[in-house]
Amino acid sequence: MTMKQQEMIINKIKDTLVRAGSTFREDQKEIYRQAIKKETLPRAKWALETILEDAEVAEKNRSPLCDDTGIPHVFLEVGPNKSVTGADLEAIRMGVAEGLRELPGRPMGIKGDDKQRLDQSGGLDEDSAGVLPAPILIKQVEEDVLRAHVLMLGGGPAIRGITHRVFHKHSVSVVTDEIVKRASEAVALLGCSPCALSVGIGRSQFEATALMIEAMVYSDFTVQSDLEKEITDKVNESNVGPLGLKGATSVLATFMKVGPQRASGIRVVCLRPSCCFEPRMASVEL
Repeated sequence: MTMKQQEMIINKIKDTLVRAGSTFREDQKEIYRQAIKKETLPRAKWALETILEDAEVAEKNRSPLCDDTGIPHVFLEVGPNKSVTGADLEAIRMGVAEGLRELPGRPMGIKGDDKQRLDQSGGLDEDSAGVLPAPILIKQVEEDVLRAHVLMLGGGPAIRGITHRVFHKHSVSVVTDEIVKRASEAVALLGCSPCALSVGIGRSQFEATALMIEAMVYSDFTVQSDLEKEITDKVNESNVGPLGLKGATSVLATFMKVGPQRASGIRVVCLRPSCCFEPRMASVEL
């Protein structure tokens, strides 16, 4: 890789991270507009309007959507005639660091050894880039591209997220009912609703979590399958509403990715109740 190529990747990833942390996608704005139109409870309508207004200000100023600026997660799509080298991954890491400094990200990185990072005795890294990215996920795709998706994932949804085995009893409704039950509890406790539910169903904890990330990557608030809409509608019956103020919109949409399954009595489900500003995501071709 030449210095020019490295600089190009660094700058593209930096800009993509800033966009992810500061900008609503158009489908995200549209689902808020739809929710505002159908909301009849004045305080809930006010909350939805305020969230959308804040997002528009953040986009204009290229400033963070939330003070919890999130942990960077990178998802790479690699086409049949493309490749990813160690140098590419290092340039992506450098771009993430520069993006965190420019956004800026909230300094949340903990310094020290394993014990110090666990009990936070090592102190905070004052550099925003001290918030190291999660391991990069790579997916082979048919489209001949090398595309990076940058997601900024906040702490609240991580606290309320669940990875759990479900005894399916050869019934789809058993699985979806369990998702609805746990999602309703998580949304009520989260506080920063309306949520976007992201769900991955796989054969292991790792696979289910990777599928949950993939569900966010390919999400579109205005497009839901029958199963996704069923989950959204049932969780909305909980009447949690925006910011817990009650109302028609506790969940804006559900994004679900079902992976390969095996002959067993369980399905491993990973559920993330993303907050009112998530998924914070932007994409770029490298």
